[in-house]
Amino acid sequence: MKKVSLSDSGPKVSEAIYGFWRWTDEGAVTTTQIEKTVNLCLDLGINTFDHADVYGDHTIEEHFGKIIANKSFKREDIVLFSKCGIRMSQDKYLTYYDNSREHIINSINGSLKRLKTDYLDIFLLHQSDLLADPEETAMALAEVVTSGKAKHIGVANFTVFQHQLLASYLRIPIVTNHIELNLMNTTAIEDGRIDFIKQSFSKPLAWAPLAGGKILNGTDDKAVRLRAKLDEIGKKYDANIEQTAVAWLMKLGTLPIIGSLSEARIRNGASASDIKLTREDWYEIYQVVGK
Repeated sequence: MKKVSLSDSGPKVSEAIYGFWRWTDEGAVTTTQIEKTVNLCLDLGINTFDHADVYGDHTIEEHFGKIIANKSFKREDIVLFSKCGIRMSQDKYLTYYDNSREHIINSINGSLKRLKTDYLDIFLLHQSDLLADPEETAMALAEVVTSGKAKHIGVANFTVFQHQLLASYLRIPIVTNHIELNLMNTTAIEDGRIDFIKQSFSKPLAWAPLAGGKILNGTDDKAVRLRAKLDEIGKKYDANIEQTAVAWLMKLGTLPIIGSLSEARIRNGASASDIKLTREDWYEIYQVVGK
């Protein structure tokens, strides 16, 4: 799998990213399991891994850090993302957002400690905090970069206006926006987020590329029609439905974040980079869902 520049100033990343948001820590997750998945990704050419402080109730980064400490690969051979900004009340009843300086600094320090690394390649805000002072947030992110704790910054789940507001207070670029985008949810195309990210000379990262499995298993009319079209188009490329759906995202210039724990599905996501849909086939698929 080839590596591509995430932006005109950001790092080179694999065309598919592996994310840990679907991993939990309920007794079933082990460092060995995660190491097996990481090694599979590396074998497939996926060198970029997406974390967040809250994944697995703050435990997934710890597992990954043990793998880094084992030195089964060189730190400089992988690209590490992590995110902050989502918080949970003590009784875990309320989820809320926090982009204050205190939380940003505490979060990246915690992530670096858990991941057993001196730096992150990209540190992202996980959600927009409606109560944040944008100048304070921007200064904290700039501090993270100037201190060497992160090489670049990004955002996730930001609207165009939220992205623009933060960028207006920064002198360093926001190198990506992680957005929900798949063939069951194309709102990022229609509401201008894709265009704005590209205007900023960045590549968007698409999470939930298979709509949480709805593209493969959904029973509503839209999902059924979409599967039929993906199956039809995929046969031209000797590709299955999953590969074709991910290839559709890649044709748009987005980088999918694969989150499955299944080896077969990880392989499908990685191999989608070899499928080069024609413009006609891309639009034929989009016509099914873009109405």
